[in-house]
Amino acid sequence: MKTKISTVVLLLGFVIATNAQKKIEVAELPKPAQEFLKKYFSDSAVESAKKDAEHGEKGYEVKLKDGTEVEFWKDGSYREVDGGDKPIPTAFIPQNIKNYVAKHYPNEKITHIDYGHKDLDVDLTNKIDLEFTKEGKFIKGEKD
Repeated sequence: MKTKISTVVLLLGFVIATNAQKKIEVAELPKPAQEFLKKYFSDSAVESAKKDAEHGEKGYEVKLKDGTEVEFWKDGSYREVDGGDKPIPTAFIPQNIKNYVAKHYPNEKITHIDYGHKDLDVDLTNKIDLEFTKEGKFIKGEKD
């Protein structure tokens, strides 16, 4: 009986996980997301695009062939750009955040930016994790 229950729970989890991310074509992304990718990441092709229902919020997840991952809100505005250990383009990052990084970490580049519910998280090439308000005011920074 325990085995049957465990099997049912595992299958149910698989079905939910499968439905949470559905592969889509780039043309199915909202227009702002398509324009963002074209403007800032035209040098790297899209490897995969998925409609994502993570945390009950519908959005989109795009993985580029260079390993960069970009997440969008359901309206197509960017939510997160993750370059892993490599720098990401910064033209879309608020100027006051770029100015803060240039002033306090002149030898470092931004590798990740994430708009959370309450703040904005920025990671640098030296593994420093900075937090800003959504308006770009510095909150704190520390090494991982």
